[in-house]
Amino acid sequence: MEIRRALPQDLRELLHCLKMRSKYAILLVFVIGLVIIEKENNFISRVSDKLKQTPQALAEANGTEASPAPAENGSLASLRELDAAFSHLRSHLHNVTLQLVGEGDPGPRRHVLLMATTRTGSSFVGEFFNQQGSIFYLFEPLWHIERTVTFEPGGSNAVGSALVYRDVLKQLLLCDLYILESFISPAPEGHLTPFMFRRGSSRSLCEEPVCTPSAKKVFEKYHCKNRRCGPLNITLAAEACRHKQHVALKTVRIRQLEFLQPLVEDPRLDVRIIQLVRDPRAVLASRMVAFSGKYETWKKWASEGEAPLHEEEVQRLRGNCESIRLSAELGLRRPGWLRGRYMLVRYEDVARAPLQKAEEMYRFAGLPLTPQVEEWIGKNTQAPRDSSGVYSTRKNSSEQFEKWRFSIPFKLAQVVQDACAPAMRLFGYKLASSPAALANRSFSLLEEAQPSWVT
Repeated sequence: MEIRRALPQDLRELLHCLKMRSKYAILLVFVIGLVIIEKENNFISRVSDKLKQTPQALAEANGTEASPAPAENGSLASLRELDAAFSHLRSHLHNVTLQLVGEGDPGPRRHVLLMATTRTGSSFVGEFFNQQGSIFYLFEPLWHIERTVTFEPGGSNAVGSALVYRDVLKQLLLCDLYILESFISPAPEGHLTPFMFRRGSSRSLCEEPVCTPSAKKVFEKYHCKNRRCGPLNITLAAEACRHKQHVALKTVRIRQLEFLQPLVEDPRLDVRIIQLVRDPRAVLASRMVAFSGKYETWKKWASEGEAPLHEEEVQRLRGNCESIRLSAELGLRRPGWLRGRYMLVRYEDVARAPLQKAEEMYRFAGLPLTPQVEEWIGKNTQAPRDSSGVYSTRKNSSEQFEKWRFSIPFKLAQVVQDACAPAMRLFGYKLASSPAALANRSFSLLEEAQPSWVT
C-alpha cells in the first residue's frame, strides 16, 4: 500500500487505464466467444438434424432415388450419408462452374495474336485457333481500318498507321467490337452490318447466338459458309467474345513488333504473339498468282526481260523483308516485356508437321489442344491434289509448301535473294546458286528450326 502511494500520480493513472482496458478486452473476447459458440451450436444442430434424416429424406433433398440401406452402426451410416451429401454438393458446384466458364479447366484468359504478312499461310495457321471452341477468333478485322484510313508508306505515316492499328487491336482483344463501326463502310445501322470482312472465316461470328435468322432481301457481301445468318449484330458478337474463354486474332497489317509493347504490358490482357514467316521467294511467287494485277511489272520483266524492273518495286520488297527481320530480331532478343510472350514460326515447318507445330503453338499460348483442332488438321492437310485454290485452307500441306520452286523464274528468285538475304539467313532459308539448285527437290532450301525461336 505504501509502495502504491509512493508512485507518481501520472503512473497511477496509467495503471488504472490499463486495468480498465484489460477488463473491456476480456469482456469483448467473452462476447465474441459466445457468438462463435452459438454459431457452432447452430451448425452442429443442423448437422445433427441431417444425420437423423432417413435415407429417403436425404435422397429427396439431393434429388436422387432412395435405395434400401442395410442395418449397421448408426454413426457410421450417418457419416456415410453426410459424405454423400457433401459429394453431391461438390458435384453440383462443379457443374455450375462448367456452365459459367465452359468445359474443362479453362485456366487464365489468353489473348493470342497471329502476326504475319500476306501469302505466308496465315489463314491456314489461323484455323488452328478458329477451330477451338473456347476461343473467340477474328479473321483480319484490321482490313476495315486499312480501307478507311489512308496512310502513305514510310516515315511518320507508317508510324501513324501502326499506332491506329495497335489501338484498334487492343479494343478488339478486350471484346470492344464497336470500335469497328467507325471503319466499316457503309456504316452499321443499329449495330447491324452485312459488311463484316470475311465473316465466314470466323466460326464465332457464324454460330449461335451471333448467327441470327437470315433476313430476306438483305444483301450480305460476306456471309457464313455453312449456314444462313442474318446481318452481323455487333452487340451479340461482343457478348459472345466476352463469354468465350480466350480471344485470338489474325492480322497481316501489323509488322512492327515494338509498337505492340503497350498491349503486352496492359494488365487487362495476357497477350501471346506468334510471328509467322515464310520463304520470301515463295511469298513472291504466291502473290504473283493471288494479286496478279499488282505484279504485272514483275511478270513482264521475268518473261521478256526488256523493261527494267522498277527500283521502287525492289525497294518495297527489301523494306518488307527488313521490317519482318527487325521484328523477329527484337522478339528473339527477349526483352523483359516480351519474355515468354513471343514465338517465331516458319510456315514450312507447319506444312511439314502441322499437328506437331499446332501442339507447340498451343503449349506456348498456354491453351489446351482439343480433339476438334486435331480432327480439322487431319482433314485439311491430306486434301486431294486438286484442292489448291488460291485462298483455300485445305491443301496437302507436305506437298504444297515447296511447289513455288517450279513456278518462279530463277531471275526473280535472285532478285528476292539479293533484297532479302539478311532475313533469309535469320530464318534459315538457303540461297539457290543456280536454276538447277532451285528446281532440285533433293536440295533442301530449309535449315533446321532453332529451339531459341520459342521464348
